[in-house]
Amino acid sequence: MSIKLSVVDQSPVHGSHPKIDAPRLTIELAQLCDTLGYHRYWVAEHHDSIHFANPCPEILVATIASLTQNIRVGSGGVMLSHYSPLKVAESFSMMATLNNGRIDLGIGRAPGGTGLTSQALAYPHQPHHGDLYAQQAQMLAGFVNANLPAEHRFSRINVLPDSIKPELWMLGSSGGSAGLAGHLGYNIALARFIDPDNCHPSIFDSYSEEWKQAGHEGTPNKMLAIACICADTEEEAKLRAGTAVYRKLAAQMGQREDFLTPSQVQDRYRELPASYQAEYDHILNGYTVGTPDQCWQEMEQLASQFGCDEIGTVCVTYSHHDRMDSYRLLAKHL
Repeated sequence: MSIKLSVVDQSPVHGSHPKIDAPRLTIELAQLCDTLGYHRYWVAEHHDSIHFANPCPEILVATIASLTQNIRVGSGGVMLSHYSPLKVAESFSMMATLNNGRIDLGIGRAPGGTGLTSQALAYPHQPHHGDLYAQQAQMLAGFVNANLPAEHRFSRINVLPDSIKPELWMLGSSGGSAGLAGHLGYNIALARFIDPDNCHPSIFDSYSEEWKQAGHEGTPNKMLAIACICADTEEEAKLRAGTAVYRKLAAQMGQREDFLTPSQVQDRYRELPASYQAEYDHILNGYTVGTPDQCWQEMEQLASQFGCDEIGTVCVTYSHHDRMDSYRLLAKHL
């Protein structure tokens, strides 16, 4: 199977560099992936995070697109509950127009932060906690595609004269958004890296059925986004992956601290109760970790299992060098 390989970048705050460098390191990695032949480069949205340094994906998308040549650039995703659908449509239509249509507009339902940040983003109004997400997503698609129903009160609004349209995507980590994405005609990205235990091929099946029943033309794009850490040896890859795995485990334990080095993670692991060691191992098993051959073999299996031809890779490591190295190694099979 021929697989398109893409990047979903959470802009991790690498312990190997000053924290303020995190957005710049995202740009550096995007430029590398552009030269290596990756298909897409998406940036995520997080608020009030000590681990991830991108609260405004539209700014990073615009910057990365201006500094790359071939790779598609987009959001993975804009957390739509915080924003006006019209303003999001205007911003991404402008970016698509200025960058020869290389722009993807991916949206998500999650808040990307705490309840407090949701309140601050909504101020002076009250956050709606995703209750209006379906309505917002429908309106956004209508603005981008200039096809709001004639009776809609905003149907006469012109987003941008003769603009190039961004490619519309909807993100989800389980089946909650699949039906909506298919019904509204969005492409779909399934975030297996968030919850591998509840990420099943049947979600894509439900999505395709909704797409078909809605009468949309053409074949939609489907991406499976996975956590993937690659190194020259399996042992080294597992060590590098420890930083991300332990962060996820620590969140379950109610802990919040900066990323740990791989050696610190190993020390912590040895001190954990057996039940938490088992949970650490379970999280690690949900990641794609190993040599380039091992990672590609698993990605091909997942692509076949889920019936898609595109894999998005999320790589979080303590060291920026290790993350760059992971993407260089994976690219040898492109």
